Amino acid sequence: MKSCLVVDDSRVIRKVACRILSDLGFQTAEAEDGITALESCRAHMPEMILLDWSMPNMTGIEFLRALRRERAGEKPIVVFCTTENDTAHITEALSAGANEYIMKPFDREIIQAKLVEVGLA
Repeated sequence: MKSCLVVDDSRVIRKVACRILSDLGFQTAEAEDGITALESCRAHMPEMILLDWSMPNMTGIEFLRALRRERAGEKPIVVFCTTENDTAHITEALSAGANEYIMKPFDREIIQAKLVEVGLA
């Protein structure tokens, strides 16, 4: 079973995303910020990370940069899922190592389409 870490400071967003991903055959885990997510990745590197940008303690972009420096940190497919939708944010995310970008709000069809695009569905 494929694994996905959902990283978002909103409990509701995490629960919705985990439900969708579980229905799509993923084993899911949650983290409320980048620090917790990095600790989780050090314990068990997931195949995919669904990542919010704006979070306390460590933002999504800070987490992504730290993740890519970790041992095996280049392996997970990282999909940003955020309200930050300007070209500068998207460019920064992709150049930092994100694989794809989803705008909030999202639904099952959007997530499923991105999974196809990144080769996980």
